[in-house]
Amino acid sequence: MSNTSIAVLVSAVAFVVSAAMFPWALRFARRHGIVDCPNARKLQRVPVPVFGGVVVYLGIVAGWLVLMPFMGSEVLCCGLLAMTVMLAVGMWDDIRDIPATLRLLVETVVVLAFIGITDVYVDDLHGLWGINSLSPRVGIPLSVVAGVGTINAVNLIDGVDGYSSGYGVLSCTCFALAFWTVWDPVLVCLTVIVAGALVPFFLHNVFGVRSKMFIGDGGTLMLGTLVVVLSFCALSGKVGLEPLEQRGMCIPAFVMAVACIPLFDTLRVMTLRMLRGRSPFSADKTHLHHLFIDMGFSHLGAALSILALNGMVILVWLLSWQVGAPMDVQVYIVVVLGLSVTFGFYKVMKAQQNGGPLDAEGYPQGTRLWHAARRMGTLTHREDRRFWRMLRNLMDGPMMKGWK
Repeated sequence: MSNTSIAVLVSAVAFVVSAAMFPWALRFARRHGIVDCPNARKLQRVPVPVFGGVVVYLGIVAGWLVLMPFMGSEVLCCGLLAMTVMLAVGMWDDIRDIPATLRLLVETVVVLAFIGITDVYVDDLHGLWGINSLSPRVGIPLSVVAGVGTINAVNLIDGVDGYSSGYGVLSCTCFALAFWTVWDPVLVCLTVIVAGALVPFFLHNVFGVRSKMFIGDGGTLMLGTLVVVLSFCALSGKVGLEPLEQRGMCIPAFVMAVACIPLFDTLRVMTLRMLRGRSPFSADKTHLHHLFIDMGFSHLGAALSILALNGMVILVWLLSWQVGAPMDVQVYIVVVLGLSVTFGFYKVMKAQQNGGPLDAEGYPQGTRLWHAARRMGTLTHREDRRFWRMLRNLMDGPMMKGWK
């Protein structure tokens, strides 16, 4: 069997198992009260089961078990183990709400353990600023900080339906294309397995009503760990994407572009919290997806808009590489775009929201630009359209037969 056929097979297995296990997971979460309850900072109005990470994980494990007779690697096995640990920690947080310091400690230990076992980490900047190999004394601390930061950045984007799972599919697609280009079949299969397992959850999360379920901290921490594993593999001189580097591609810029919006949005939110004397892990409604909801976008509209912004950053970086931009320029382009989309766009739109004439009670009504954005947001509400109803009936009907 060819490597391409294996990749298609394991992705299909992950999809089927994830879809098949969804009704069981939903029933289990409801019976045991594993739900996310609404509060002042959350956007849902009713309790929603929060067991989606388990559904995705079961699909990933099924795909991995089918893959193992054909190919395997230490990196793949250790990556799956790290994802398992973070899924368990996230589920514990979903159920018991563990302290942020304990979670950070576990994340640090998991990243260090992965590095210690596989010896795969950020040990090479691939010519950026004239730097190639990094010594372990520099590379390992850098990898731990970057790894823990990335895990938390992906964890914090889970605020609207379809965003975290959509980002998982986007990042897996980008890494799959990169590893396909240099043909690393193991990592290609890992990415398509995760993407296949995410799709059924995405459909229920976005279109389901009775079958709606959240991915939870367990799922987002697991996805964040996957992004870290793939990033370390891309940046490591032992695995890496050296053939693309030889063609002028700045690998650090590529990795930053894939994680651009989660990373820069988290940086903005945590920085503002600390400047206001609050814990960087305190909860609020200042993320980019909250801004889109304020502008009247639907959950899916907000998720797709932010993913489109992330995709725009990736495409602009790709264009800069293709036209021969130097490696450092590729990085600067990603950084400028990331800051513009998160810090700049958020600040501008908040100023528009808080500007304009005052109403009878003295509150600002927003500027013309803000109201134009609101009108654009209303266009994303399609819940009453035939196609949307068809998908909703499919998710809540035949796909969930016997779910009660």
